[in-house]
Amino acid sequence: MTLLLWILGGVVLVTAILIYCVAPGKMSPEAEKSAKHFFGLNCAHRGLHTKDQKIPENSIASFIAARDAGYGIELDIQISKDGQVIVFHDDNLKRACGVDTSAKDLSWSELSELSLFGTDEKIPLLADALDAIDDAPIVVELKPIGSNYAEFCQKTLDILREKGKFWCIESFDPRICRWFRKNAPDVLRGQLSCPPSKFFLISKFNAFILGHLLTNFISRPHYLAYRANTHPITIKLCRLFKPMTAVWTVRPEHDIEFFEKYNDIVIFEYYNPPAKFK
Repeated sequence: MTLLLWILGGVVLVTAILIYCVAPGKMSPEAEKSAKHFFGLNCAHRGLHTKDQKIPENSIASFIAARDAGYGIELDIQISKDGQVIVFHDDNLKRACGVDTSAKDLSWSELSELSLFGTDEKIPLLADALDAIDDAPIVVELKPIGSNYAEFCQKTLDILREKGKFWCIESFDPRICRWFRKNAPDVLRGQLSCPPSKFFLISKFNAFILGHLLTNFISRPHYLAYRANTHPITIKLCRLFKPMTAVWTVRPEHDIEFFEKYNDIVIFEYYNPPAKFK
């Protein structure tokens, strides 16, 4: 009997620790107000770009196309060598611009000369993208950038407060979400994640921690944005708290109705759904 009690006590303790680690945060009234603009919304991944990149991802043209179709917009931002907040996804410029170097190693004047996928479209500044997006709801993903993330977060926040209308932020980096939790608790914030096997360029330990949302106690995100995969048990545990949820990136080959049923935001690409699904 004593051994059984120890086992049960251990199970209860582990469960309590897991609950503490993965629980989401409570939305402020301002965050709740922002969330209403995103509930049931289809958001175009990196703008309404085409698979052949004739309308390039993360371009002004893709944002205008998404805005005109009534979609929300998801985009990626990082920071240039001289501290400008730019809209660009990859760590390396090779795939999109044919230049084998990192965006963070070039100045804005150098980056502004590059073409996206051989088109006339250029890498935008976040401020210019916001001007083009106008009043379309926007999901802003802050890319992990290393130790100077606080400067990145502050610059992003300043630009979004000045020019943005309906927006929220998300990141794979829990330090970024924690920064917004501490410095801008009114901002709707989301924790991006995916199964540990889908993480690249990080250790297996870090992939396990991030893929199971075991850093939520640091950032207490308002919503969960998880890859369109089977969810580990810790993700299911987090969902028991009924946080707002987003799924990425839904494509035509996926079970679209399933993801619409079990999520509040669908981030999609390569098809044209209705603007709202709820």
